[in-house]
Amino acid sequence: MDKNTVVGLLLIFAIILGVSFYNSSQQKRNAVSDERYEVSDERYEVNEPQTTDLEPQTANNEPQSVNFTPLTADGEPQPVNLTPFTATSEQQTADYVVETKKAIYHFSKFGGYLKYAQLKDIYGYAPKSEEKPPLVLFNGENTTMNIELMLQNQTYVNTQSCFFASEQPDTLIVDNNNKSLSLRLFPIKDQQIDTAAYIEYVYTFKNDDYSFGFRVHYVNMQNYLYLNTNIFTLQWESALINVERNFNYERDITSIYYMDNLDKVDNLSLTKLEKREISSQLKWVSFKQQFFTTVLVADSGYFSSGQLATASNEAPPALKNLTANMEFDVKNLYNGSFDMTMYIGPNQYKLLRTYNLNLERQVSIGWGFFLLHWINRGAVIPIFDWLSKYALNYGIIILILTILLKIVLLPIAYKTYTSSARMRVLKPEIEEISKKYPKQEDAMKKQQATMALYRSAGVNPMSGCLPMLLQMPILIAMFRFFPSAYELRQQPFLWADDLSTYDSVANFGFSIPFYGDHVSLFCLLMTAATLVYTWLNNKMMTMGNQDQMKMMRVMMYIMPIMFLGVFNSFASGLTYYYLLVNLITFLQMWIFRISVDEGKIRARLQANMTKPKTKSKWQTRMEEMVKQQQQQQQQKRKK
Repeated sequence: MDKNTVVGLLLIFAIILGVSFYNSSQQKRNAVSDERYEVSDERYEVNEPQTTDLEPQTANNEPQSVNFTPLTADGEPQPVNLTPFTATSEQQTADYVVETKKAIYHFSKFGGYLKYAQLKDIYGYAPKSEEKPPLVLFNGENTTMNIELMLQNQTYVNTQSCFFASEQPDTLIVDNNNKSLSLRLFPIKDQQIDTAAYIEYVYTFKNDDYSFGFRVHYVNMQNYLYLNTNIFTLQWESALINVERNFNYERDITSIYYMDNLDKVDNLSLTKLEKREISSQLKWVSFKQQFFTTVLVADSGYFSSGQLATASNEAPPALKNLTANMEFDVKNLYNGSFDMTMYIGPNQYKLLRTYNLNLERQVSIGWGFFLLHWINRGAVIPIFDWLSKYALNYGIIILILTILLKIVLLPIAYKTYTSSARMRVLKPEIEEISKKYPKQEDAMKKQQATMALYRSAGVNPMSGCLPMLLQMPILIAMFRFFPSAYELRQQPFLWADDLSTYDSVANFGFSIPFYGDHVSLFCLLMTAATLVYTWLNNKMMTMGNQDQMKMMRVMMYIMPIMFLGVFNSFASGLTYYYLLVNLITFLQMWIFRISVDEGKIRARLQANMTKPKTKSKWQTRMEEMVKQQQQQQQQKRKK
């Protein structure tokens, strides 16, 4: 493969990577571009239920007074003292707390929804000198869940502001047995709480699981809600909060994912804010950030439709505002329910896969291109998981993984080197052709003579391209794998305290355009190794047009410098991997250089030149193309 072909392929590869890197680094700017829209924050305020002329009727056609837990003049829920679940005002303001082996959950007494979630034995980011804080995904202020109800007296009530009572203690510790928390919302009829009718939220927990059951249960509500009302909307809103070191990167990849009734997983745009109407059925909807996800799964069939939206939030530590309004069907109001499961935990491929719901599709391993996710799913992830079982440092695991991959690719690398060597030993003949046709107008003749030389020597200029192309998907697959590998989160190695984010060894206190406000040492070493590799590669390549080659050499040196700015804020595990690839490649080149006898290769090619040759179909086509180009140039000169 001649110099032009090699450079062309390198540039194609650089453009592919460059576009991916550039898009990732620009997501923050795009998210606040002129294309953005604002999702209105319509939070319903429940006032004192109004009595209308359309009040529900009793069996004797006498009007009855119907409402849910009333509010005071200040809009605060009034204490309820007319139920078996009597509570003091102070107790009412506290939360229901559930603790399992995996997490601590707080459920609001007003609304009955999950308002706080802390994962146990997992921590948020903190510098080395500071103690890591508990990992809190919902902090009580950034999430709500509501069902809007229309009463028969045409009054609207929102469950998020209504009092949910429970016979159980305010704190529930889940042991090895499953335990449930039952929260009930009672209507009030004639100033008395009707304990025979209620809307119930039932949360069922396992001790050692990041998921829990969530049932919405309607009992004897036919006297309060319209009988023909079987479709309700679950309104879920959350402003996800930052828990990783790289705030901008975590915000840029935060979005809403969902799976429809055809098991197709999709997501709202990462690069811009979006609002999407889903008319098809939905199996699950998730609020996903970098390494954690909250998923709401419909166990009773499907959500019948959904309205999903992402909006910006300019108040760190909030990442984005996410909204999901999902319709669900309750068959009857006498005793009907809709069952769901809520998962709140790591966005880890092997863990999410155990739920058999395609939840692992939230892990970005190159799903958009089949070859990338096949490589990651079929080779990289299994090897990575296998090595993880031996409790090695993840820096060592990446080293072993890199060595194993380079061993697998060794035949391809050897083929690429020998193809390059066959081209390189023809350097004297190629230089003679260049001297024979020094003028620009003789470029076609020069190209014809070069092709004739290759044909007589039995060299195919494209023979080294396929091996190079086979290695490119693996490099790109790794670019997808390392930033999304939950296993690398907060794993230290050498000077890096977290392989899932950049390894800053110096902070400027100000930002340099295109580079950032810090120095990532692994990225710096990777760039230096790439420059050395480029220099060695240039020395080994054949020479063509000198002026043209000078320009291409400059470009080949500029590309690593450009990548220095792009990779500076990427996961140190990724830049460490690319550094290892370069170092191992140096070793391979040295071994190939001493083991491949280029003198024998040249002697063999010279022997081939003395043999009669028959033209292959490819050679015939190439010669015809060259002749056509030559004729076109001659016609242009005549004009």
